[in-house]
Order: sequence, then structure tokens, then C-alpha cells
Amino acid sequence: MFKRYAIYYTPEPGTPLADFGAAWLGWDSAAGAERTHPDVDGLDSVAVTATPRKYGFHGTIKPPFRLADGKTVDELKAALAALCADAAAVSLDSLELTRLGRFLALVPSGNASSLGVLAARAVQELDVFRAPPTDTELAKRRGANLSAAQDSYLVRWGYPYVLDQFRFHLTLSGKLDKPAIARVETALAPALAEFELSPYRIDGLTLLGEDKNGLFHQIHRYALTG
Repeated sequence: MFKRYAIYYTPEPGTPLADFGAAWLGWDSAAGAERTHPDVDGLDSVAVTATPRKYGFHGTIKPPFRLADGKTVDELKAALAALCADAAAVSLDSLELTRLGRFLALVPSGNASSLGVLAARAVQELDVFRAPPTDTELAKRRGANLSAAQDSYLVRWGYPYVLDQFRFHLTLSGKLDKPAIARVETALAPALAEFELSPYRIDGLTLLGEDKNGLFHQIHRYALTG
């Protein structure tokens, strides 16, 4: 039994980017197993990836949530399967290594509005499965100096960065200081250049569960076939 559930984009298991992401973070959410960090230009990748490791390599679509009273995991699976059968895959111009504040991520270039529409559908149509956030969870989120719009989304949808505040990204690091983020960016760029990221296709959504140790495991990956 998992503590929380989440809906993420995860690259198809076994593909080069999925394998690299799992190894880079040190956690393979598809296999539910730790991975040996690669040696990337002598970086301390264990320290660099400590914060995002437990989630596995992913882009958030519907953030982690506790299951609402009266709802079952099987019902959640069926609803996500139905959404993915109705929604089309999304083509992005590319994914690019980008600084987002103090952390690094792969971020879409060009127009990503179709991906925003897909994420909004998941947030809204599956919200019946989400238990309301606790006061502690609300207070933690509000520690990030949210805007008025973000705070209203936090109250309504349980997370501040949804709908027009959504920005898709596949996280590659925790928060770093300026010298560290420059070193990691310089080291990661040639490693990521080996992968086909232009164009890039978002072809499925994945249901994940959080275990008692806070690690996320892939339950099922649903193809976008609409």
C-alpha cells in the first residue's frame, strides 16, 4: 500500500534517456531499485541529486496526493487509462538543459501549450481522487512565497504550480549555489547531447506510488493514444 500517488511523465523504461536519468539520480522508479551513479566529469552526483532522487527521473503532471476517502487505486487506474486513451501524444520542439532558479532540469523549448492542456486535464479530471491537503502541507507550500494566483491554486487543486502556472521540467538536481550549478551544467551538457531530444515526444503518462520510505515506484505507464 502506497502513502501517496502521483501522475508523472516518465520516459519509456529501457530507452537511453530513461536509463541515464535513473542512473544519474540513483533511483530507478520503473524497477523500484537503486542505481549506481555514473561518473560524470568527477561530479559528486550523489550530493547533487539528493533532493530529487526519491521521485525518480520524471516530469510532474499531477503532483503527489493522498487518495481521497472512498476512492480506490483500481478506480484511479481506470480513470487515468481512460484519460490517456482519449488524449493524444504531444510533440515538443526539443528538451533543453536549463537553469530553473537554483536547480537544473530538461525543459521544453518552443510552444509547449499542448503539454499544458494535457497536464490541466490530468489535474482537473482526476482531482476527485485527491484528498485535501493538511494544514501542515499547506503551510509548507506557502513557505515558498506564493503569488495570489498560486495560493488560490494550492487551496483548490492542492498544488500551486498548475494550469497557467505549470512549467514542465524533468529535474536533474537539487538546489545548488552558483559555482556548483555552473560546474554541473558544464558537465551534464555533453552527456545529454548524446540523446535524441529534438524533437521530443511525450507519449505516455505514468501512475506512481510512494512507499513508506518516501521512494516512488512506477505502477503502470499508459500510452497516450487519443
